Amino acid sequence: MGQVLAAIAAALLLRLFSGPGPSLFPEEQDDDDNFDDGKERKNEEAEEEKTPIPGVLSVKPITVQWSNITCSLSDKSGKTVRFLLKNVSGEAKPGRLLAIMGPSGSGKTTLLNVLAGQLANAPRLHLSGILRLNGRPFSSKNYKFAYVRQEDLFFSQLTVRETLSLAAELQLSNIYSAEERDGYVDDLLFRLGLVNCADSNVGDAKVRGISGGEKKRLSLACELMASPSVIFADEPTTGLDAFQAEKVMETLSQLARDGHTVICSIHQPRGSVYVKFDDILLLVEGALVYAGPAHDEPVSYFSKFGYSCPAHVNPAEFLADLISVDYTSTESVYFSRKRIDGLVEAFVRNSSTIIYKTPLPRTEVCKTNKIACRKSVVKRKHGWWRQFRLLLKRAWMQASRDGPTNKVRARMSVASAIIFGSVFWRMGRSQTSIQDRMGLLQVAAINTAMAALTKTVSVFPKERAIVDRERAKGSYALGPYLLSKLLAEIPIGAAFPLMFGAVLYPMARLHPSVPRFWKFCGIVTVESFAASAMGLAVGAMAPTPEAALALGPSLMTVFIVFGGYYVNAENTPVIFRWIPRFSLIKWAFQGLCLNEFRDLQFDHHSSLDIQTGEQVLERLSFGGGRIRDTVMEQGRIMLFWYWITYLLLQKNKPKYKQLELPPSVGQLQLQIQEHEKEETAEPPPASPVQGFQLVDPPPLDQIDSIQQPELPPAVVQLQMQEYEKEETAEPPPASPTQGFQMVYPPPLDRIDSIQQLELPPAAGQLQIQEFEKEETAEAPASPVQVFQQIAEL
Repeated sequence: MGQVLAAIAAALLLRLFSGPGPSLFPEEQDDDDNFDDGKERKNEEAEEEKTPIPGVLSVKPITVQWSNITCSLSDKSGKTVRFLLKNVSGEAKPGRLLAIMGPSGSGKTTLLNVLAGQLANAPRLHLSGILRLNGRPFSSKNYKFAYVRQEDLFFSQLTVRETLSLAAELQLSNIYSAEERDGYVDDLLFRLGLVNCADSNVGDAKVRGISGGEKKRLSLACELMASPSVIFADEPTTGLDAFQAEKVMETLSQLARDGHTVICSIHQPRGSVYVKFDDILLLVEGALVYAGPAHDEPVSYFSKFGYSCPAHVNPAEFLADLISVDYTSTESVYFSRKRIDGLVEAFVRNSSTIIYKTPLPRTEVCKTNKIACRKSVVKRKHGWWRQFRLLLKRAWMQASRDGPTNKVRARMSVASAIIFGSVFWRMGRSQTSIQDRMGLLQVAAINTAMAALTKTVSVFPKERAIVDRERAKGSYALGPYLLSKLLAEIPIGAAFPLMFGAVLYPMARLHPSVPRFWKFCGIVTVESFAASAMGLAVGAMAPTPEAALALGPSLMTVFIVFGGYYVNAENTPVIFRWIPRFSLIKWAFQGLCLNEFRDLQFDHHSSLDIQTGEQVLERLSFGGGRIRDTVMEQGRIMLFWYWITYLLLQKNKPKYKQLELPPSVGQLQLQIQEHEKEETAEPPPASPVQGFQLVDPPPLDQIDSIQQPELPPAVVQLQMQEYEKEETAEPPPASPTQGFQMVYPPPLDRIDSIQQLELPPAAGQLQIQEFEKEETAEAPASPVQVFQQIAEL
């Protein structure tokens, strides 16, 4: 009952603070520049009414043009340290499939995110350039587009048809007939080749479902629900086998032939995939190497510079090898970078090969695409209560069909109850049973909370990614989602605490009363929902599922310490006395103790023994409490964590970087050249050992002869110069030990006789000269000689 009241209160609060489903793509405002004739606008509205169902046949052609796109990262001082994109320009036309190719780290995904307006904002990130759709400035609020990301995220327990049907109900607000909606979904299933798996579960790592290629096409189907004019796909073949990759690219090619503008990024396609591209754009370290038609044109273009594609070689492999850096050796890296720099400079000079060379006349664009601009706008979604009903339906299907998770939770509830019941088997009324009862109630509260928390933090972060994407498309608001999730989990979530209590209560022989048994089950059930709400907040707070699994139990441990069993409330330090009020373990333990010890008599043999349960409650500082108050406190904690979850999800929604007007082309090119000069600046004068590579010596038993390593030519020349300087330089005064070589003595067991080391000729001659000097030098007089001289005087 308390859970239902809490849900109703949450509904009222969320309904108050969240209005009708906000959309990230609001309706386009009237613009005098776009529609300055009222009669013309009425004709356009009349023409719009001729198409009752937005489908693939109502796709309007959109030409995407971009120029001087530059993206860079700077340090704290504002100095550019890395260019992600360097003055990139291009064009994507409707009816053609454009592939952005390049090695890893070349900027493919960055460029795709910039074109889709989905580049995540980051500190010290600078983005500039010009992006136009049909000759008009780009605005993600005014045009529909689809973005198929690398990760395919779905609710695993829904079938393919159910996934598309719910997406259609949430996104297509102008289709009210179930027959029309089902026909639209069937058309998408047929066009994307999903008819055979339409009634199969999507699946995940725990549940067997459709294949990876079918998931990728399902992602396309969900994105095509609102008939977007432009489709972006980020490496759609990643993680797929050759057959599935070809099927996915065939689907994208067919969508392009249907009138969509399709732009995808791909690393290294096979030959059967490459032939499906109409245009390609080659990127190397953020710079353009080629942009133009695919097939034979790039091969003939690079042959002009002496790079010919060998016969019987896949052109895609040839292009990938041509623009890749070979890291096998220092020389290969040098020549690879020199080749790439030359290709970049050649492309800048031969600008006629770029596909962005015939911009559409603005008058023609305005004349032919006024209706397209208006019909490409995403309409406002369903009302709040309709969103809530659809999301409640989806949440219930996901929760009730999750057989593996529900079976594990049921088995763990029963198993833990059997273990605890066996340990605390049929407790009596002795003095020792008092501590046993308190320990059992504390363990029951901890087990219930940890089970609910662990389940939530392991599932919600994955679901959060799906919700973020759907909310970014404006499918629904956050309030209906949270409320639907809370209500859908009530029946399933309440079953496991009931199983736990039904097994544990009679085995431990707790207070023998039927009302007390139902109160026991009700307290642990409310605690379970409060722990799930806490898990939602942790999942919304943590950036990754791994971080959520680490943060959740750690936070619960703090609440366990202040749960009322380990530290008495009167002995809690003042600075920590606010923590027990937010500890769901404390309120659950207090409620269970009130339910168990009140009106309970214990066996005693002296007046010093505890005689009644009220005395136990007084020692725990629970004497004046009521069970109803503890349940209400748990409900308050649950609402608090739900409110924190709402705020975190609302605050942590993705934020994207906006394009800024670029500087002049000459100034931009100058900045890039200065950055490249800093990277290729000549190092300070090299030492004789610079350029050597540290190599571990081989084993002694593998050394046959002493071989000198071959040095690079530059190092040899540098050593020769150093040697000539040493030859021509005046040597310093020689010391007696100059020219000697350090020799380590042999082991004692190998010394047969004392041998004198032979000195080098120069060293021996130097020693003779020193000896002669010592012989001829006058030695200082000793004290005896001094006395003799005095005596002679």
